[in-house]
Amino acid sequence: MYFHDYNIVTPLGFDTASTTEEMLAGKTGIALHSAFGQIKDVQLSVCDAEATEEAFAKLGVKGVFSHLEKLLLLSAVPVLDRCAIGPHTALILSTTKGNISALGMGEELPYLNLLAEKIAKVLGITTTPIVVSNACVSGAMALSVAGRLLQGGVYENALVLAVDEVSEFVLSGFQSFQAMSATPCRPYDAQRDGINLGEAAAAVVVSCRREGAVAELLGSSSINDANHISGPSRTGEGLWRSVQCALAQAQLGADKIQLINAHGTGTLYNDEMESIAFGRAGLLDVPLNSYKGYFGHTLGAAGLVETLLSIDFSRRDILLKSLNFSSLGVSQPINVLKETLRQRVRYLLKTASGFGGSNTALVIKMLDNDL
Repeated sequence: MYFHDYNIVTPLGFDTASTTEEMLAGKTGIALHSAFGQIKDVQLSVCDAEATEEAFAKLGVKGVFSHLEKLLLLSAVPVLDRCAIGPHTALILSTTKGNISALGMGEELPYLNLLAEKIAKVLGITTTPIVVSNACVSGAMALSVAGRLLQGGVYENALVLAVDEVSEFVLSGFQSFQAMSATPCRPYDAQRDGINLGEAAAAVVVSCRREGAVAELLGSSSINDANHISGPSRTGEGLWRSVQCALAQAQLGADKIQLINAHGTGTLYNDEMESIAFGRAGLLDVPLNSYKGYFGHTLGAAGLVETLLSIDFSRRDILLKSLNFSSLGVSQPINVLKETLRQRVRYLLKTASGFGGSNTALVIKMLDNDL
C-alpha cells in the first residue's frame, strides 16, 4: 500500500507545514489550564476554539458541525483535490470516543458510525464507512486495515481519517488511573510521571498505485497481549510480537530500521514495556523518538498523526528529537533522540500500544520522490 497526499491538524497548526515548523522550533501545544469543565489545573494540548472557527470558515463547508467534526474536516478537505474519489473509494475513520462530548449536551447518542456517515456524505464518498476504534492503536491499525482491504481488491483507494478531542469524560478517566502528569510529559525520561492529553486530526490518501506516492507500507501487525484492561505486559510480549510479524511481512531484518517513532506516553509502565520489547527485537541502537511532548497523547488519532509526521520528517532527512527527554529512565538502553539529526531514513518503524493489551507495528519504506 502506498501513501499519497496527507494533512495533519494539531494545536500547533491547522496543516502539516505549520505543525512541523513549530515542532522543529521546539514548540509545544501543551499548556496549563486552570479549569477544563469541572477539572482544575491540568496540562492539556487543545486547539484554540476561536482559531479553529476561523480556519474552518475558510473551508467553505456548509452545515452544522461539532468541534471534533471541524477538526476532522480541516484535515480531510485539503487532500480531496488530489484524491480521485469514486464508487470504489473507502473511508476509514479511526477514533476512540468521537463526539463523546455530546453526552453532556443532551444531544443524540454519539454513535461512531453516525459520525463516519456524516463525514463521508460531506466528502462525497458513497461507500459504507469503516470505523476502527481499538483504544490508542486505532490510528495505526486503520492503516493496517486499509492495506489489507486494498491488497484484497475490495477498494481502489481509501481516505484514512483519524480524530479525537480532549473531553471531560476521557480526562476524568485518566485522572482516575492517576496517569496524568502535572507538567509537560517526558517520554522515557527518568523523571517521567504520566501523560498529557491532546487533540488532533489527520487524513491520508492511500492506494496500491505507486505513481506519485511518498512512502509504502511494507508490513503491519496488531497483536493483543491480553495482560490487563489498562496495564501493558511487563515483558512487552504483544508489542514484541507485533514488531516481529511486521518485519517478517516486510521481509526486513531489524538491522534495516533507521528510525523508530514509538508510542512513548510518558507513563512508568508503558515506556518501560516498550524498552523491553525493542530490546527483545534487537532494536536498541536504532534512533527513537516520541512526539507526545509536542502535542500530548491524542488517543485514537495518535497512530495516524504520528505516522504521517514521521513520513514528512523522513522525506526531509530529519530525525526529530524527543521533546523533554533528558536522562534515560527505562531498564533497556534504547537510543532516544536528545537532539534533532539530519540523516537519511529509508525504513522506519511506527509502533502504538493501548488499553486492553492492544499493540500495532508498521514498517514503512520511504520512496525517492522529490518534495
